[in-house]
Amino acid sequence: MTATHAAEFRFECSYADKLYAVLLPEAGSDPGDKSRVSLMHDDSSVTVHVEAEDVSSLRASLNMWLRLVNVCKEIQEL
Repeated sequence: MTATHAAEFRFECSYADKLYAVLLPEAGSDPGDKSRVSLMHDDSSVTVHVEAEDVSSLRASLNMWLRLVNVCKEIQEL
């Protein structure tokens, strides 16, 4: 895969370790072979970096990852 498009989001939160632990298993199972994701974290943030061959693949991956982060946030706030 030759990535021509990329996006990166950094989420700062008090539960960064938990968020990273929840997202990490999904990083190896990103559907399709047109995109890839890498996760990085420290004590206060998680960074999601997505690369894709084309804009539509980037959008699809971002939709999935942003949805996952949002669900984690909602669960954490319960």
